[in-house]
Amino acid sequence: MTDSSPVDLRALRAAIDRIEAGEEPHHASPGSSPGAWASGDDPAPSWLPVTPAPATAGARGGGAVRDPYAVAKTIVLRQLANSPKTRAQLASALAARECAPDVAEAVLDRLTEVGLIDDEAFAQVYVRSKQRSRGLATSALRRELRDKGVDADLAAEVLGAVSTNEEVERARALVRARLARLHGLDRVVQVRRLAGMLARKGYPAGLARTVIFEEVDQAAEHRRD
Repeated sequence: MTDSSPVDLRALRAAIDRIEAGEEPHHASPGSSPGAWASGDDPAPSWLPVTPAPATAGARGGGAVRDPYAVAKTIVLRQLANSPKTRAQLASALAARECAPDVAEAVLDRLTEVGLIDDEAFAQVYVRSKQRSRGLATSALRRELRDKGVDADLAAEVLGAVSTNEEVERARALVRARLARLHGLDRVVQVRRLAGMLARKGYPAGLARTVIFEEVDQAAEHRRD
């Protein structure tokens, strides 16, 4: 997405590099703010409830056993460095990597606390992006947010900021752009295709009907002299 997100990708990648290099992260000062992790010079403070246990000899081949919290944190940071994610998506990623539920919960709780996981910010950025890039209406956006694990009440709050006038103007812009490619077709065919397009993007039938007929009637090829 092109919108700025609450996650500083450079800080996340630096955190991953530190963890994978086996470096001990610096301790955050007691008075430091949560946002310092996302934007400061030390993106990977020691944040776990207890000091991570040292690596021990593995049961197979004598290899070192990674601290499960550090492993889980690295997985989450990699996910966030690729693209913004909801807490539910990150929980699924940790489950797929067979992280222990209690470890996953602790990591996700802490990353939420410091602001690296923020479902409300995710939803706001996602809605703006999909409105601009695909012209989606609120009903389609509600489905997509649900599929990404955003709480229904939170999605409703974010989508409540979208006005009816915004929806109408977005639908009108979509119809005008598509009409240019439907020039020369029968009026009934144009209306049917435009209605299908708006329906797929989540626009209600009444709004779609009004916008489509207004725009088709104003098209030069259908104007009556």
